[in-house]
Amino acid sequence: MPMTPEQAIVDASSPEDLDWDAVYADQAPRVYNYFRFRLGRTADAEDLTARTFEKAWRSRGSYRHDLAGFSTWLFKIAQNVRIDFLQSQKAHLPIDVALNVAAGSSPDEDLERESDLARLASLTRDLPDRERELIALKYGAAINNRLIAQLTGLSESNVGTILHRVVQTLRSRW
Repeated sequence: MPMTPEQAIVDASSPEDLDWDAVYADQAPRVYNYFRFRLGRTADAEDLTARTFEKAWRSRGSYRHDLAGFSTWLFKIAQNVRIDFLQSQKAHLPIDVALNVAAGSSPDEDLERESDLARLASLTRDLPDRERELIALKYGAAINNRLIAQLTGLSESNVGTILHRVVQTLRSRW
């Protein structure tokens, strides 16, 4: 039975042992969604996803399996790529640029989605950056609280508590 990309990542003793095509196929959508949620613009998300994988490939020899799981290492690179990008832009992009999120749906569904995204952007605009980052990692990149904790230096319990409170607050304002 062929190994899934997730199994290949867990079982690999080093990134040199990985099937990078399988890793890209498995991880790229999550990295892309992280950037798209944080930055909102498709072109930027695509570019930064490519940069992340390029940096991971070039620095694959420095990955240490004993310090962090591969996904943690990859998302730390993604976070650093985002920070570098924002610093180069000299202005932080508001989340309301997420209105340009593409969807393969009907015009009515597109309008409803745009309205929902505009409302979400409005509700999250004033959240502290840490909370917006946690939301992007959890719902944009679809990663679990344990990995988020490793990426942010918070405890797994603290991540869950903060996300729960933020989601409850957003729901009550919706």
